[in-house]
Amino acid sequence: MEASLSDFNIDAPRWDQYTFLGRVKHFFNITDPRTVFVSEGELDWAKTMVEKSRIGVIPPGTQVEQLLYAKKLYDSAFHPDTGEKMNVIGRMSFQVPGGMIITGFMLQFYRTVPAVIFWQWVNQSFNALVNYTNRNAASPTSVRQMALSYFTATTTALATAVGMNMWTKRAAAIGITQVVISRITMAAPGMILLPVIMERLEKLHFMKKVKVLHAPLQVMLSGCFLLFMVPVACGLFPQICKLPVSYLEPELQDTIKASYGEHVPYVYFNKGL
Repeated sequence: MEASLSDFNIDAPRWDQYTFLGRVKHFFNITDPRTVFVSEGELDWAKTMVEKSRIGVIPPGTQVEQLLYAKKLYDSAFHPDTGEKMNVIGRMSFQVPGGMIITGFMLQFYRTVPAVIFWQWVNQSFNALVNYTNRNAASPTSVRQMALSYFTATTTALATAVGMNMWTKRAAAIGITQVVISRITMAAPGMILLPVIMERLEKLHFMKKVKVLHAPLQVMLSGCFLLFMVPVACGLFPQICKLPVSYLEPELQDTIKASYGEHVPYVYFNKGL
């Protein structure tokens, strides 16, 4: 369907980000695991379309659906702070295929110490990569420094809010807490309910005859949990957090008031995922 795109804002959320349901719909869209298999060429096309739309240079004949699809691919693969293409394994859209394999094998291979250690190492390495990939990347730093700035720079106020970047530990505490709650919510149903389900299934007569299928079944069931829990968990809190200036450290409050008076009641920061 073609429509007038003169007033189309490609960065405007399709769903209300101030409601839980709106955020869940948004993350169902951009964490779609099918986007992992999109070609590099198509991702580059999506980025070009988004950037052209932002400056009002949209190719003739472009349809709204094409722009929405381009934005979906862009949000799934490019970092919101830097605009750089993210590592495939670290993308939230890879949480389902990556998480289902790791969770499934962690639950299947737990009977020996080496197996437990190995799969815990794989799990923590995967989580570290996801954390790094989805960090607040307002300032380019080394890997070690970026890991630290994830806990402090998660808190950089957006330039559009106050015209400057600032570091605040109080906002960091909020961002970290929300991310931790989201990650626990994401993993808990599969880790808690899946062993109970598998214990019941393994007692069935036909399941005792096909033990070779136990691991693949756990992987598949884990994927089913994650398919729904990834967007639900990501949608628990807004990705762009709104914080009253009055909550910031006194010195930051003074800096903002000295520059803008009482005209800036809030600052905003990307808490990461």
